Amino acid sequence: MRRIYSLTMMSMLIVLTFNSTAKDANNDPYIWLEDVDVEQAMDWVHKQNKATADQYKSLPLYQQLYDQALATLNNKSRIPSVSQRGEWVYNYWKDEKNPRGIYRRAKLKDFNQKENPKWQTILDMDQYNADHDGNWVFKGMNCLAPEYRRCLVSISPGGGDAVMMKEFNMKEKKFIKDGFSLPKSKMRVTWRDKDHLFVATDFGAGSMTESGYPRIMKLWQRGTALSSAKTVLEADTQSVSVFAFRTGQKDEAKDFVIDSTTFWTNQYYQLVEGEALALDLPPSAVVSGVFQGNMVISLKEDWQYQGQFIAQGSVLIINPDVLTGQKTLVEESDWSVFLSPKANENIESISTTDETIIVTLLSDVVSQVNVYRPDDGSWDVETVSFPDNGAIGVTAVDDESGAFFAEYESFITPPTLYHVNGKSLEPRAVKSQSQSFDPTPYQVEQFFARSADGTFVPYFVVMNKETQFDGTNPTHIFSYGGFRNSLTPSYSGSYEALEGAYGKMWLDRGGVFVSANIRGGGAYGPKWHKAALLENKTKSYEDFEAVAEDLIKRKITSPQHLGIEGRSNGGLLVGATMTRRPDLYGAVICGVPLLDMKRYNKLLAGASWMGEFGNPDVPEQWDYIKTYSPYQNMQPNTDYPATFFYTSTRDDRVHPGHARKMAAKMMSYGYPIWYYENTEGGHGGSSTNEQLAERLALAYTHLWTHLR
Repeated sequence: MRRIYSLTMMSMLIVLTFNSTAKDANNDPYIWLEDVDVEQAMDWVHKQNKATADQYKSLPLYQQLYDQALATLNNKSRIPSVSQRGEWVYNYWKDEKNPRGIYRRAKLKDFNQKENPKWQTILDMDQYNADHDGNWVFKGMNCLAPEYRRCLVSISPGGGDAVMMKEFNMKEKKFIKDGFSLPKSKMRVTWRDKDHLFVATDFGAGSMTESGYPRIMKLWQRGTALSSAKTVLEADTQSVSVFAFRTGQKDEAKDFVIDSTTFWTNQYYQLVEGEALALDLPPSAVVSGVFQGNMVISLKEDWQYQGQFIAQGSVLIINPDVLTGQKTLVEESDWSVFLSPKANENIESISTTDETIIVTLLSDVVSQVNVYRPDDGSWDVETVSFPDNGAIGVTAVDDESGAFFAEYESFITPPTLYHVNGKSLEPRAVKSQSQSFDPTPYQVEQFFARSADGTFVPYFVVMNKETQFDGTNPTHIFSYGGFRNSLTPSYSGSYEALEGAYGKMWLDRGGVFVSANIRGGGAYGPKWHKAALLENKTKSYEDFEAVAEDLIKRKITSPQHLGIEGRSNGGLLVGATMTRRPDLYGAVICGVPLLDMKRYNKLLAGASWMGEFGNPDVPEQWDYIKTYSPYQNMQPNTDYPATFFYTSTRDDRVHPGHARKMAAKMMSYGYPIWYYENTEGGHGGSSTNEQLAERLALAYTHLWTHLR
């Protein structure tokens, strides 16, 4: 039986009631919580954090889970995620000695041959924070090929998407005093050459899109004022953003600019003698790379080209001069269909080297890597021999040799980093994470649930081999269902790098874990995503509910023992399904979520996602959005599952107001909620392993408290 909570328990949670005149045109009594840093809103946040801490952190279970989470996250054997530049590999590393992290490098040969290579610290973020006011978070380093000596470092105050950029000297390991630099903004900055940058940033009034990203791309010359930079492309304010990049070196170099007209459509341009020439491509097509001067194009919808029908999901190779009209005579070598995936396949990623194209393919959500070499007008293809039934991610590629690094993992196999020889394609394990939990007792099975429209939806179940199908097993479903993201087998049980923490925190305590590959994601290519887009978004929720019902039908679990989790778009997913079918679940974890779909397009980057959800300001589109918007569909006098919200004050992508307002509304109806808002961390929700361990411990304490 579902637990029914009394108002006595509710009195432990503090609800602040402010002047009822604080409403917008839609009479939203909690809109004041959208004012992120105002005193009233932050007072509410601190009180909710305290109420949650008072209940959960006082339990012995919480401390046990926290200790397990932190030990796992700080595991010294976890494999470093590396990039390669010439003879060096680079890695960003956090541990108990470096909670803010260090950016470091090691010689490639040393890294591949030694268990403990000699690392050089390039940038110490703990020291940087000690020397500067604020909570600064490393966001990346972009170095100019082929020397990789001059780099652009991005750091964020608090971990949000808005960053400050400064030029860095890799040889001297220090910032360049009079180098390129930009103040805090959401920006798009890339190298053109050693003395020029492509820059899109906040240039002042009118320079940002309605989504909050830059819309003007400029070419900035070293030693000149930013105000003198030359505009190369100006997008409409209703576009999402602009981006630019250079490919090739010296005489073979080509420059491209992208106007992201919506989240799912782009207009590509090639810069020729300062003029932006449009590429004649379908708006939904994606340029996945450049190979020997030709564009590698992934099609997201059917296309009729040169009298030939080409199905969505296919990959083409085309001479960009043909697409810009610089070359009118189309020869046989000017374009070809490179790949045509099968119905159960999805091309997950494409990387190019000087002589090869490396393709990661999903087949029923299981990965394989194929390497293609041109061979007299056709392609020689070889599959790299990685272990079966897991996820493989290509992480770093060496253009000249064709060698690459790839990570393999599964639900019960910890990540292993392989280095693949560019000629023989033999993979060699160079680093392996020690087991965070003993995999021996567990098995992984893939099942297919039948959704409301008859579609079969795959999901993985990780459970003890001795699990009894009696309906009593505490079960945790994680899913996402949007933006073409594929949930592949993961040792973290998530798309976050959690290093197998769920093994000790959930599996070893008797829990069953489920990963659901619902529509809206990318498990089966563009069609799987498009099937749950815009007016069909509810297909994602029907798929998720079908998985829950299938688990119950198989007696793996039952509603009172079934917990669900999603973050970001996945937070919308669990918010929508708990309001649609509260009878199916016993507990909910709703992380950094979208929830108020009436106002999501007015909050931070929300306008950029209208290509996924629709525009709530257009009546006919609001007609279908309102059917699932959690904030609008939350009702009184309903037996909702126990809900834990988490977000970040410094999330500048998905506004923390979504979680705040939903929590406040539920509390006003008398429902108990548990709320945690980290005051830094951006959309990731945490800046240090200690912060992440705290959130994980709270979430699993919530599940174990309500699903036993």
